Amino acid sequence: MRRRGGRNGLPGGTVQRDRTTLAPNLRARIRNAGMTPNGTRIAIIGAGKGGVALLDLLHQIPDVDIVGITDKDPAAPGLQRARDFQVLVEPHVTHLIQNERVTLIMDVTGDPSMNRMIQTLKRPGAEVLSGAATRLLWKLVQHQSTLEAELFQADKLAGLGSFAAGIAHDINNPLQLILGLAENLEDEQDLSVVHEQARDITEAVKRTSAICRDLTRYARRNGAAEDVMVNLNTKLDEALRIARYAVTLQDVTVVKRYADDASVKGNPDELLHVFVNLITNAVQAIQVRGTLTLETSVGPDGAISASVSDTGCGIPKEAFAKIFEPLYTTKPPGKGTGLGLYNVMSVISKMDGHICVESDVGVGTTFRIEFSQVQPTPSCAPR
Repeated sequence: MRRRGGRNGLPGGTVQRDRTTLAPNLRARIRNAGMTPNGTRIAIIGAGKGGVALLDLLHQIPDVDIVGITDKDPAAPGLQRARDFQVLVEPHVTHLIQNERVTLIMDVTGDPSMNRMIQTLKRPGAEVLSGAATRLLWKLVQHQSTLEAELFQADKLAGLGSFAAGIAHDINNPLQLILGLAENLEDEQDLSVVHEQARDITEAVKRTSAICRDLTRYARRNGAAEDVMVNLNTKLDEALRIARYAVTLQDVTVVKRYADDASVKGNPDELLHVFVNLITNAVQAIQVRGTLTLETSVGPDGAISASVSDTGCGIPKEAFAKIFEPLYTTKPPGKGTGLGLYNVMSVISKMDGHICVESDVGVGTTFRIEFSQVQPTPSCAPR
């Protein structure tokens, strides 16, 4: 079986890549602008929509340190987001403006008097981004987020197209069973047999409904809901059910090594798509028969990881510079978007996680995703 996507038929040596070397282009450009030897240290003034957008973007960028954020409204949404990211929430705006660590002050309040205050109080050497410049940056961030969402959705829908044969097979089998049982019932006189066949029809309908439910959940567009606690074990199992429509599992042994309490805070639909991509790629790498291993772990320091491993052909060193690039694919024309691993990287980067890739020629490949642990709260149960 040939490998498809960014890892199609690739032998290779052991290499590691993480989000710090594979950041999307816009983030890299922002990171490189105004860099100091010790990185850019930013203070955000204003925690409304603009502050939230900046937090979501900047906390993902290496060499950028968010010193703190402040807002006159203690209930501003960006303040809670900052606490989630363990960013200082400074109650006194003057203290943050004059913080000796700050090299760049970003004013997203839209208040002209705030800009005057900043210019008066800021320390020598600190630069200010405010007014039209900040609004433009915010629009660029929002535009990039919209584009990423569209690419993410396009990849999912393209994936469903490639799943079509497997989906048709899985739906056709219970439909044929239902048809046969219904024809038998037309002439059946034995009431016990009627009841038994009616139960078989009910079970067949439930199986078909489960298929449709899984596919509908997978295909839907991601909502703007806040992140929740997601059980990685459950999400890996769900992804395995979806991925089987694209790949055959008959000659693949599936091994699961799940740790208890392997839950992280994130978007459950996005994590499902991440695991579907990784599992599909892994099985496609196994050319004849082999083993697919799904594993989660909780380290002694509380760090949580999930890994997808295969005993396939591996990845060459020269491919590592490309596998996470958008539109890079080795699939035939019309068979793939080249967005799978790019979307994987984007989702994990947004969650402040990172990906390690290990591969050996003729031995196999492991994609390991590492997260910082976030303990669930009573109002945030794992899904």
